[in-house]
Amino acid sequence: MTDEHPGAGAGADAPEPFGRRSVSRKTLLKAALIAVPMPALLGSGVALARDHRPSDPPLTPTPYCDDGDDPTPPQTEGPYFKPDSPERASLLEPGTRGTRLTISGYVFGLTCRPVAHALLDFWQADTAGAYDNTGFRLRGHQYTDARGAFMLTTIVPGLYPSRTRHIHVKVQAPGGPILTTQLYFPGEPRNNTDPIFNPALLMNVRQAGPAKQATFDFVIGGS
Repeated sequence: MTDEHPGAGAGADAPEPFGRRSVSRKTLLKAALIAVPMPALLGSGVALARDHRPSDPPLTPTPYCDDGDDPTPPQTEGPYFKPDSPERASLLEPGTRGTRLTISGYVFGLTCRPVAHALLDFWQADTAGAYDNTGFRLRGHQYTDARGAFMLTTIVPGLYPSRTRHIHVKVQAPGGPILTTQLYFPGEPRNNTDPIFNPALLMNVRQAGPAKQATFDFVIGGS
């Protein structure tokens, strides 16, 4: 579905992402984190946990942190990264067209502790598969809150030759090394032909009315 968005909406409580695995150390830590209400983040994404119905089919779990687990796999930066993106949690601007997408999750260190004030810098193609290389359309960075949580409001990116649907991101703990990687969508036919696609980087994605909601947890070093 294609919508025209007037811009970023009112803030909403960042959700507790859905589709997680069985109890682990990270799960217990996350339970303690969500006992305290999360401050409102920019953007107008719908809270995932509140909208998840018991009748919804189970989702394949995203990569997640468990004691001794490997960090999130890195991937190529590609030719379209631009430094100095604006700080914002919503990439929607007046005239932005496309299917609204909300991505939420946590940033964890290798010991499964949440990383506060971690940098996440996102960039992506528009619905036609084009990057804005002159301005900062569909580009922006944000920081995790005290619980290591983030939420991004954007659109589903379009396709362009040789690549499957994806979103670029750089993640960095304060003073730590930068993880450059990409996030992917399940069920995309081009996942089978994209030469750098990595299934470990698939997000959990579900339909929420006319929009989509996704979750992904990053596990990074240097925290």
